[in-house]
Amino acid sequence: MTHIGFLLADNSRLARWSFDQQVRAAGVTGPQARMLLMLERKPGENQGFYAEQLEVEPITLCRMVDRLEEAGLVERRRDPADRRAWQLHLTDKSRQMVGQIRHEADLLVDMMLEGVSEEDRAEFHRLLKIVGTNLAARRESTRTIARASNG
Repeated sequence: MTHIGFLLADNSRLARWSFDQQVRAAGVTGPQARMLLMLERKPGENQGFYAEQLEVEPITLCRMVDRLEEAGLVERRRDPADRRAWQLHLTDKSRQMVGQIRHEADLLVDMMLEGVSEEDRAEFHRLLKIVGTNLAARRESTRTIARASNG
């Protein structure tokens, strides 16, 4: 039997690849689509926040935002609390695109769960939330320890 950790990692990798392919229909890359979806859920944060959430280096996110801004999909606004920082926001153009991206993501989820009953889908969702909560708690605990040791 395959170890559950490998199954989670392999399925996550395949889901990310499939998502990347699926959202190309909306005219963006997978990482750009994830950025736009994140901006919809949590607008107005600074670039560092989004880099951390998307698990990319700040310079990588900055370049991505540059491209999204050039395409008219993201707007940078000065942070009133910190003149050095920029808050990121969707534009009217990208708000329309986010609907299409979400639709593509829904199609992908339907494909991934084809043949899975509604009851099993609900249980799978419940279990994934527990796994996510446990992993998030571990990450926060590790960060707390790292901050304490750095002083």
